[in-house]
Amino acid sequence: MTSSPVPPASPSPTPISPVQARALADGVLPPVEEVRPGVWTLAVPFRFGVPDATLVYVVEATDGSLTLIDPGWSDDGALDVLDAGLRSIGRSVRDVGLVAVTHLHADHLGAATAVRRMSGAPIAMHAAEVRALDHERDDAAAHETEIATWGVPHELRDGLTAAWGAGRHIGLGAIEPPYADVLLDDGDLLPIAGRTIRSLWTPGHTAGHLCFLDEADGLLFTGDHVLPRINSGIGLGGRTDSNPLGDYLASLAKLDPYADLEVCPGHEYRFRDVVSRARTLARHREERSRHVAEALDTLDAPTLFEVASRVPFSGGIESMTGFLLASALTQTAFHADLLGRGDEIRPT
Repeated sequence: MTSSPVPPASPSPTPISPVQARALADGVLPPVEEVRPGVWTLAVPFRFGVPDATLVYVVEATDGSLTLIDPGWSDDGALDVLDAGLRSIGRSVRDVGLVAVTHLHADHLGAATAVRRMSGAPIAMHAAEVRALDHERDDAAAHETEIATWGVPHELRDGLTAAWGAGRHIGLGAIEPPYADVLLDDGDLLPIAGRTIRSLWTPGHTAGHLCFLDEADGLLFTGDHVLPRINSGIGLGGRTDSNPLGDYLASLAKLDPYADLEVCPGHEYRFRDVVSRARTLARHREERSRHVAEALDTLDAPTLFEVASRVPFSGGIESMTGFLLASALTQTAFHADLLGRGDEIRPT
């Protein structure tokens, strides 16, 4: 879960699960909860603290096998927590027949290799995520070249390189090849006996991000595409030919037919009305584009850092280092490019 530096200004949607909302407020893991008959949610600790738990969804097939949607981390005891959660419903990791992954970040994908090793379950995700993992080193080198052009103060560059260049690992070494055994595309059905759960390609957060649509049970599993309180970061997978911001806005609009479904996000708590939430997220991005345009209107041949300094990130750009700073700068560039004004930014 990597987020935009500014929280949404609009009210967050009302939780469907009071226990998840209460656990989030108290900084503890929420309990295992049955969402629908044969569908459960359990939480595993996120590497950077218990409040940032990953919500894992467990779907039982008619043949008795289990599908895990986003199994979470593989370290910090998360696997033990995952197994304990499964045992609380009378099952274990060895009952897993499929691992379906929304995207490549280690708080979602990380445990997939371990689960596959223990159960033999194949890993399913979008081909773009596999490509990003395959090209991680090349992308990191390209990022380092870009960092040198951003006009960042010298004292911040080492932190940027460590977080965004050679030191950046989107998979964090948690997943071993083959990264996926089943490649999913837009509209593909997950191979789950007796269930009709369809892949919905929603690029933006990463190039191959997927949501999973279960219309029969009225559920939409959104990974990090739409979260109830957080603005997910954009372009946080591999490098792409398209603008991740444009992809993200199109992906938000793609959710318009699903307003009546219960949203099962990768973090925080379940809620309803994904369309209203998606529109709030889109307005946030539109506001960010307005600030970038205003900066370009008032600055003469600015560097990327100078433009970002005019954008009202929470705490201001001067308070950021490392990954947060890199994310803010790259997203500023995405906004400028989508406005058709990327060439107005002066490389250093």
